[in-house]
Amino acid sequence: MKRILTGVAAATASLVLLAGCAGGGAQGQAPAGDTIKIGLNYELSGDVATYGEANVQGIELAAEELNAAGGIDGKQIELIKYDTKSDAAEATTLATKLMTQDKVITVIGPATSGGMKATIPVAEQMKIPVVSGSATADDVTVDANGVKQFAFRTCFNDSFQGTAAANYAASKFGAKKAVILRDSSSDYSKGLADAFRQTFTAAGGEIVSEDAYAKGADNFNAVMTKFKGQQFDVIYLPGYYTEAGKAIKQARDLGVTQPILGGDGFDSPVLAEQAGTQLTDVYFTNHYSSADQDPKVQEFIKAFEAKYNTEPNAFHALGYDTLKFVADGVSRASEKTGEGVQKALAETKGFAGVTGTFDVDENHNPVKAIVFIGYKDGEVAVTEKA
Repeated sequence: MKRILTGVAAATASLVLLAGCAGGGAQGQAPAGDTIKIGLNYELSGDVATYGEANVQGIELAAEELNAAGGIDGKQIELIKYDTKSDAAEATTLATKLMTQDKVITVIGPATSGGMKATIPVAEQMKIPVVSGSATADDVTVDANGVKQFAFRTCFNDSFQGTAAANYAASKFGAKKAVILRDSSSDYSKGLADAFRQTFTAAGGEIVSEDAYAKGADNFNAVMTKFKGQQFDVIYLPGYYTEAGKAIKQARDLGVTQPILGGDGFDSPVLAEQAGTQLTDVYFTNHYSSADQDPKVQEFIKAFEAKYNTEPNAFHALGYDTLKFVADGVSRASEKTGEGVQKALAETKGFAGVTGTFDVDENHNPVKAIVFIGYKDGEVAVTEKA
C-alpha cells in the first residue's frame, strides 16, 4: 500500500556509493555472531508512515514469537530498524547501509512500491534479498527485463486485485456496465483501474464512464451527479481511504445506490469515520480479514491485541507474515548467505500465514486466495474469499 515514490535517481546514486563504501564485505555475506540480522527499512515518518508503522508492528510481534521459540537454528533474530521518512532516496541509502555496514542477511521493506523499487538495484548488486509485505505495483518483482532475482513480496500485485474486482462485479452483482473513478496522481490507482477495465470489457462488460480526481480532493458532488444520470451497475473506485470515504458518502447522499468496489487502499478505520452509515454496499479486495476463523488468524489477533491494545489490520498481518516468511527461508537455506536465502525464498511452497497459505510463483509473488470485505450501514457485513 503503496503510494508510488520516485526512486530512479536514488538507485543510481546508491550504486555509486556501493563501489567505494567503507565497511562493505563480500556480497551475500553470511551472518556472524550469535544473532541473525534482518534489516527493517520502513516509512516510520512522512506521508505514508501509517503503512510503515503497521508493517513494523506486525514484524516485531513475529520476531518476539520466533525468538521465544528458539529463534532460527538456535540464533536469535536481531532486527535493525531505520526510518526512510517516506522518501525513496533515503530508502536507497538505508538499504545500502543495512547491507554493507550492518551486514544483514535480508532487508524487509519499504512498504510502498516506489520505496521498494528504489532499493532493488542495491539488492541485486549486493545479492541480498529485499522483501515487502505491501508493495503492490506489478513491476516491483518483474519488469520488461525479467524477474528481479532478489526482490520478493507477500502481498498481491495491483493487476491481480483489479482483475479479481472485475470478476467479483460480474459474479456477485451480475454487472454488465460499470463506471470508474480513479486517482489521477496514483500509479496504484491507475494499475487497478487498468486491470479492472481490461478484465471487465474482455468478459463483455462496458465501461460507461471513466473519471479521475486529484490527490487530496474532498468534493465529489459533480462527478457523482454525473454518474447518477447514467445507466450502470457498479462503481469501481480504486483509491485510498483518504479520498474514498468522502466520495462514498457524497455518492450515497446524492442517491447513488449502486455497489461501490475498491482495492486494499480502503483498509483503514478512517474509511468508516468519513462515510459513517453511508458506508453501505461497499466492497474491497484485501489480503486479510479479522473475521477469518482460522485458528492461526485468531491466535494472531489475540497476541496482537495483547501487545498493542488494538485490533490488527491487513498491514499488521502482512508485516507479521513477511518476517515469518523470511525466517522460514533463512531456516531452509543451505547456506546462510543472501544468495542462499534468495534461493530458499524462491522455492517456498505451502507457507502458512495469517494472510493465507501460499506458494511463491516464478515472478516472486505469492499465490493465494484474495479476500473481499463488504460494508453495510458502516459495519463489516461480508467477508468472502475468492
